[in-house]
Amino acid sequence: MVTILIADDEKEIAELVGYHLEKEGYQVIKVHDGMEALQTMQTRNIDLAVLDIMMPKMDGYEVIREVREEYALPVIFLSAKQSDLDKITGLVMGADDYMSKPFNPMELVARVNAQLRRSKLLSQTNGKIHEVEVGGLNINLDERTVKLYGEPIELTPKEFDILYLLASYPKKVYSVENIFQNVWGEEYYEGSNTVMVHIRALRKKLKEDEHKNKFIKTVWGVGYTFNG
Repeated sequence: MVTILIADDEKEIAELVGYHLEKEGYQVIKVHDGMEALQTMQTRNIDLAVLDIMMPKMDGYEVIREVREEYALPVIFLSAKQSDLDKITGLVMGADDYMSKPFNPMELVARVNAQLRRSKLLSQTNGKIHEVEVGGLNINLDERTVKLYGEPIELTPKEFDILYLLASYPKKVYSVENIFQNVWGEEYYEGSNTVMVHIRALRKKLKEDEHKNKFIKTVWGVGYTFNG
């Protein structure tokens, strides 16, 4: 059975989310502070986590920072923080999706279902290229690791998925819409700069300016391609 962790210090919110997810047939674990959320993910087999950001003992940002060092499970932030900067920060730190409170419980259920479908597809790697190595860059799909000139590069799950997508088909040009649909598994919505934010973070981590090696090339007016 699929197990979902709900971490929110507002018990009413946790109960509401849990009720709707249980109606979908999921097993639900509810906790009310960040420390307990992290401990649960470290000791239980969790398939997806719904995290609040402003929690006692350890906030959602701290939790996801720790989680992303070891686990690749889907994480959805559900927070009262509503600004675009808050959403971008959450996504860049490793969240797979972000919803603001107040929220529609059925929309949250739909997003949970979408993330679980995407996670299942990513685990079915038959026929995929399992390792890409070019120009000092090594991408290992099985281990989900990236090394640049032998040095490990820490990427968020979404950053890894974007890099792997581009590098698997060098010279193929992907539009922003293509990247979003492939990596997030959802329909692209006009005006979203999520992909651009992740590409910018990727380029910084790949030290493109320092090494003068442009792995990710912008094709103006079209999208991005891997310069392999």
